[in-house]
Amino acid sequence: MARMKVIIVGSTHAGTAAARQILTRHPETEVTIYERNNNISFVSSGIYLYLTGVIKHLEEMFYAAPADLVKLGAQLKTQHNVLRIDSEQQTMQVVDMQTGRVFIDRYDKLIMATGSSVVVPPIMGIDHAKVLLCKNYEQAKQLYRSLGEKQHVAVIGAGYMGTEFAESYASMEQPVTLFQSHDQILNNYISTEMSTKAVGLLREHHVDVHLNERVTGFTSSDDGRLQIETVQDDYVVDLAIVCTGFVPNTELLRGQVEMDRHGALIINDYVQTSNPQIYAAGDACVVNFNPTGQPAYTPLATNALRQGALAGINVFGNIQPYMGTQATSAMKLFDYTLATTGLTYDAAMKDKLPIRRAIYVGDWRPSYMPTTAKVTIELVYRYDNRQILGAQFWSEHDIAQAANTISVMIQNGNTIDDLAYVDMFF
Repeated sequence: MARMKVIIVGSTHAGTAAARQILTRHPETEVTIYERNNNISFVSSGIYLYLTGVIKHLEEMFYAAPADLVKLGAQLKTQHNVLRIDSEQQTMQVVDMQTGRVFIDRYDKLIMATGSSVVVPPIMGIDHAKVLLCKNYEQAKQLYRSLGEKQHVAVIGAGYMGTEFAESYASMEQPVTLFQSHDQILNNYISTEMSTKAVGLLREHHVDVHLNERVTGFTSSDDGRLQIETVQDDYVVDLAIVCTGFVPNTELLRGQVEMDRHGALIINDYVQTSNPQIYAAGDACVVNFNPTGQPAYTPLATNALRQGALAGINVFGNIQPYMGTQATSAMKLFDYTLATTGLTYDAAMKDKLPIRRAIYVGDWRPSYMPTTAKVTIELVYRYDNRQILGAQFWSEHDIAQAANTISVMIQNGNTIDDLAYVDMFF
């Protein structure tokens, strides 16, 4: 009996997790991984830790080593670019980027783990030498080399990466300006009120935050620095980092499987695309977002690892269903912890859901304890069936694990009444 052949396109977190599952559970499987970079599974979300010296070596930011996958039995082909996929014939055209040789390969099952790219906004001068994107290993090295004594850095976009970069530079006491075209930061993850707290903290640490200010151009200034043009004003800095979100790398399957408006691959409960031989995981595909019951594009590393593992299991049949996600995430912002799960109040209002929210401000533990800290909790729930939809947490105490608890409760369809009486330690 012929061995099943699985091709994984992309050695991202998702691709690596898929390969591990396949080769651990079914070591007889023929697994080929095509990766166009010369390294695998780079943790781009940790670049800011490298810049501030928390992580000493950029090489520590790889989720897996090539030798580990080869040892498991994978054929790992780095610097190989997939040019074309024919989903009907179950074939693909690949080029060896070192030799230029083009060849055809065939699969029984295909796992798309092609990840995402930084959205390159249509801004005049975006290709200026002092304007950097930051997603992969080479870009991170370029960013590190560009660090100079007291350089003034502008960060364009205030999602997770942009906010973390701003915090990193501020903590190194370098001047930093943060531009956000929206009226708040982290707008896909937190409410306006939580954003106000986070922006206040950034400004306390001398981050020059500009909300509702869209960057329209980059040019060289008269003194050879970088001039940033916005609708409101012009600014001169030494370096700009563009962090304006991510777009899924799915061009290879365009017109061959179902995609959402972002171009992200639509998946079912077994991370299978509309073509039953093709599975998808990570930033290339949607998540099944439990608070709304609808697919959503939420590129987070935790989603990628889970979906990748499930793809590696389910290529052998509908074995382990995907539970979906609440997009639970957390970040450290200076001395504060910000954690979030599920829907924000703003997003629920936009979706016209029957919702209310409760906001608690108080101590995280009783005042008779030797130390405590203030905590703000924002809870979003449906008023028709009292089901929990989302929560956010803000405190100098590390309260991040509380978001995991609420995440599980949203996952299970629990109500605010369940939350009031669920067993937790005193």
